[in-house]
Amino acid sequence: MDQFRPRDDQNPIRDIRRGVEDAREILNRFMKGRGSLLVVLAIIGLYMASGLYKVDPGEKGVVLFFGKVHALTDPGLSYRLPRPFMSHQIVDTSTVRRAEIGFRSDRGRTRSVPAESLMLTGDENIADVQLVVQYMVQDPVKFLYGADNPELALRVSAEVALRGVVGENTIDHTMTSGRLEVQNKVESYLQKLLDTYQTGLLVTQARLLVVDPPAQVQEAFHDVVRAWEDRERLIKEAEGFREDVLPKARGQAQQEIREAEAYKAQRVIRAKGDSERFSSVLAAYAKSPKVTRERLYLESVEQFLPGPRKYVMETDNSRVLPLLPLGPQEGFAGGRSKPSSPESAAEKKGN
Repeated sequence: MDQFRPRDDQNPIRDIRRGVEDAREILNRFMKGRGSLLVVLAIIGLYMASGLYKVDPGEKGVVLFFGKVHALTDPGLSYRLPRPFMSHQIVDTSTVRRAEIGFRSDRGRTRSVPAESLMLTGDENIADVQLVVQYMVQDPVKFLYGADNPELALRVSAEVALRGVVGENTIDHTMTSGRLEVQNKVESYLQKLLDTYQTGLLVTQARLLVVDPPAQVQEAFHDVVRAWEDRERLIKEAEGFREDVLPKARGQAQQEIREAEAYKAQRVIRAKGDSERFSSVLAAYAKSPKVTRERLYLESVEQFLPGPRKYVMETDNSRVLPLLPLGPQEGFAGGRSKPSSPESAAEKKGN
């Protein structure tokens, strides 16, 4: 190919013109044959390949057919017709996003936004309230085409919901016992507004960061909060003491009831046994009164005088001279009687 041989002319402009002419000549030779077909096929292939797209994990692809939603695609490699027939947009549906109401944080620094944080409570007090909303995309189609700016709509709706709920409650209730209730109401109210505006967003959490009165009376309100917390602590301690004492008292009462029932059963059984014994003695007495009477007398003496020695004497009609030894005996020491105990005194009295 002699058109690429070195030229003797040293003018660079002429060299450029000659190079352009050489390239045009080569291209014309190539286009006269099958090259034109290959170029056309390559262009068509590149055009069709432009329909390939990739959806990453945690994302959703929205495919449009002439500007109308056609399909949703899951993560992975997908294909659609090239433009202008089809187009696609990818939406991140797994990332939890954050919206700040009443303040802004930047690089670890937080600054208050009074235009958003100051609001009127139900008891006509001014409160400084800061809210954090965490949300994510639930419906990618509504997120893209339901509202003009869904995230801006969320910020405005969160402020509306917060002002509405705080305006229904007193400042003491919002600062103390009703804090969790206010958070739940704000979250529910905000989600209803987002659904109404077709934003496609889902609120995962709405959390109150700061609920304070104005700076001029802030310390007095904090004293009220501390007093309320002390009251709740004392109530919890009293309830714990009650839960500790009541089971013990109930257990002791049950124990005494069981002991009384056992004593009752014992006395009833003993009474029945005594009555049956009396009935049997009565039957024996009816058969032989004298023998039964003497037997009962001897049994009583044996029962009430178990310790001292006993002597059985004849009757008064007996001519035998009664003789008792006067030496030391049981219950005596040197002819003197030992001090008697209350039991022995009772036995003597019974004798």
